[in-house]
Amino acid sequence: MGALRPTLLLPSPPLLLLLLMLGMGCWAREVLVPEGPLYRVTGTAVSISCNVTGYEGPAQQNFEWFLYRPEAPDTALGIVSTKDTQFSYAIFKSRVVAGEVQVQRLQGDAVVLKIARLQAQDAGIYECHTPSTDTRYLGSYSGKVELRVLPDALQVSAAPPGPRGRQAPTSPPRLMVHEGQELALGCLARTSTQKHTHLAVSFGRSVPEAPVGRATLQEVVGIRSDLAVEAGAPYAERLAAGELRLGKEGTDRYRMVVGGAQAGDAGTYHCTAAEWIQDPDGSWAQIAEKRAVLAHVDVQTLSSQLAVTVGPGERRIGPGEPLELLCNVSGALPPAGRHAAYSVGWEMAPAGAPGPGRLVAQLDTEGVGSLGPGYEGRHIAMEKVASRTYRLRLEAARPGDAGTYRCLAKAYVRGSGTRLREAASARSRPLPVHVREEGVVLEAVAWLAGGTVYRGETASLLCNISVRGGPPGLRLAASWWVERPEDGELSSVPAQLVGGVGQDGVAELGVRPGGGPVSVELVGPRSHRLRLHSLGPEDEGVYHCAPSAWVQHADYSWYQAGSARSGPVTVYPYMHALDTLFVPLLVGTGVALVTGATVLGTITCCFMKRLRKR
Repeated sequence: MGALRPTLLLPSPPLLLLLLMLGMGCWAREVLVPEGPLYRVTGTAVSISCNVTGYEGPAQQNFEWFLYRPEAPDTALGIVSTKDTQFSYAIFKSRVVAGEVQVQRLQGDAVVLKIARLQAQDAGIYECHTPSTDTRYLGSYSGKVELRVLPDALQVSAAPPGPRGRQAPTSPPRLMVHEGQELALGCLARTSTQKHTHLAVSFGRSVPEAPVGRATLQEVVGIRSDLAVEAGAPYAERLAAGELRLGKEGTDRYRMVVGGAQAGDAGTYHCTAAEWIQDPDGSWAQIAEKRAVLAHVDVQTLSSQLAVTVGPGERRIGPGEPLELLCNVSGALPPAGRHAAYSVGWEMAPAGAPGPGRLVAQLDTEGVGSLGPGYEGRHIAMEKVASRTYRLRLEAARPGDAGTYRCLAKAYVRGSGTRLREAASARSRPLPVHVREEGVVLEAVAWLAGGTVYRGETASLLCNISVRGGPPGLRLAASWWVERPEDGELSSVPAQLVGGVGQDGVAELGVRPGGGPVSVELVGPRSHRLRLHSLGPEDEGVYHCAPSAWVQHADYSWYQAGSARSGPVTVYPYMHALDTLFVPLLVGTGVALVTGATVLGTITCCFMKRLRKR
């Protein structure tokens, strides 16, 4: 049975004015509801707030909600009450029991009426009534607001002809993109609502096969109702960098572009459109929302596809012969260009050495070649000979080039602007390379000419070199080194270069310990001489000769084919005999002069004292 509205007896206007004049009307009950009319859409939820002020009695007030339909504007239909569970009319009873219609208390004097799914017949004037707890009837005991229910006119769908990429004929489509490529998705969102509304459109991603909901849908980027573009937290940096874009094309088409696709971009993409309307109080309310599946996106990572092979197999060559190695990069890879880039290089490790070794040569992402440390000045070429085939060529191999070679390929994806991010790398299997040794054996014998040398004289050190084996045209070089003694023992400091003659016959002078003039010369086909002029005590030390054998190849490069070290040669500058006699003479003369001066001073002092007494 429906609830009956109580009849309120209000004081007459003259009496009310009299009470106010007597100071008895300092309070008045007032019921507040939102300003209307409110526009909402069928099938959506609505919340209407109500609160009361200026009342007497308990802090917890009761509330009763009524509806006046347009076809019966004078008939109050009871909806729900905070006091009476049997308050609802029959047309609302089932919805109240199911929880679809309910009144929720916010605090003692404030509630909100909630309708989960609006129906067309829910349109009308809603009245919030508060039963009196006052000693006098002053103020208002109810508030009214009109609710108008609009038909659902919002439409959302994937924009034809569908997203970019290699698409399988399924619904929703399955899209495969390479890592680093652009992911572009389109969405159509429109409304035919007769009132002025704004649309907010956002693109979201959920984990593949996961149920779609607000808890599982991660927003990527969206256009708000005020036309501001915002990204979800994980995508904010990419939006700021320009890698993520969202734009409106025409009146109802929205397009999202994710640049430089990453593995984490895989998932199911959705487009969500929300319709917003401005209420009379100036606030914006969402009146409709719909979502459509755009595509299931798979990202093919470069690390899963990049593969490197080398050829032609184990190599055995002689010194001076050219060495060619081929590297092939394979896999389902995007072509180098706007979205991806590649670099390829060769590494070499000596036989038995751990790790990939040192860089020999490489081509960077721009196709510019460079040589690794230690290979500068050699005739080495690194070039691209086919779409994904690269060749390393050493014009003249050396025994030091023997070792294990590996080809290293790196794949990069291009972010905003020209920024590259390394996405994958792969090394080939090891490729052994053997280079025959020249078989050069060197021996060196060094000595000090004359055996004994004195200070001020010129010390001549000779070095004879013997050679066994080696190719024709072998060149010899020799250098001289010295180790200085400290406290009778050789210093731990490395030996110091004094001078030498290179394989091209050019002399090279180092630093002489005594700082005097030095000359180095070739006195025979295999004989070298070092001369230290005006020998001094600082030139004392242990000297040795270090010969080396060099071979020049057709590319005019030199490499060292052998080396040796002579035995030690001690250089000790002796003093001449006259110098040994002259020193005591100088010492004796000095002592005699000091003694004479002392005696003379003493006698003079005594004589002057006696003269003073007289």
